Amino acid sequence: MERSEEILRGDLESLIAGYGSVVVGFSAGVDSSVVAVAAHVALGRHALAVTAATETITEEDLQLAGAIAARIGMRHELIRYNELEIDGYAENPANRCYFCKNTLYVRLAALARERGLAVVLDGANADDADDYRPGRQAAAEQGVRSPLLELGITKDEVRRLAASYGLPNHDKPSAPCLSSRVPYGTRITGEILERIGRAERALRDLGFHQLRVRHHDDLARVEIPVADFPKAVALAGEMERALREAGYRYVTLDLGGFRSGSLNDVLTQIELPVP
Repeated sequence: MERSEEILRGDLESLIAGYGSVVVGFSAGVDSSVVAVAAHVALGRHALAVTAATETITEEDLQLAGAIAARIGMRHELIRYNELEIDGYAENPANRCYFCKNTLYVRLAALARERGLAVVLDGANADDADDYRPGRQAAAEQGVRSPLLELGITKDEVRRLAASYGLPNHDKPSAPCLSSRVPYGTRITGEILERIGRAERALRDLGFHQLRVRHHDDLARVEIPVADFPKAVALAGEMERALREAGYRYVTLDLGGFRSGSLNDVLTQIELPVP
């Protein structure tokens, strides 16, 4: 039975109100945005949104996070650190996200203690259980709560909630960190992240909205929805020039189309590491 937005909002705000006070890990994605606005409605000044300003978040998402927080009137802070300096991260193992999330949650938990806030929240939703998510282990170890996941709220329901809250990113495509474009085992550098960021901005400027530029050394493997293939054919020359200017020598279109987490396909062929 489909749950109405009113029921979803009531359940979410009630659960968060029960925490008393919270820090929300806020990336400006639709999931964490819904958790943030629900926390603000439920707890007001007892809710703080915190965004990690690192090499792997785009400038567009940083600006969006600030704009959303200002729009809803929520307290918002940035924390800055270098993810590439985290032990085990730059080597890009299959459980890279564990190291990233563990560092983030440790910092958020320390900030919560400093401010006298009781609980750290993240934006994991019920659909996240369907993919390999090593960051969930970090959340469990650091005592992070995931209200969307705990209430069984799916991605589709998250987008409905975002629209009902009037959030401008309710239909924003998912945008995991830039490191997710780099195949496991390829060392991550600042130059690679900057190149990916330039390439994806160039494609968005050409009118593509849902996309990934997968980094394979000098080759950019572009993933867009199959429905956008005719546009890509028409703009092939412009796409190639833009990605060459971004730093790639070769440009290819993945005929499988856009699919979130496609680099996880190899995980059926390797032994997953244990942190």
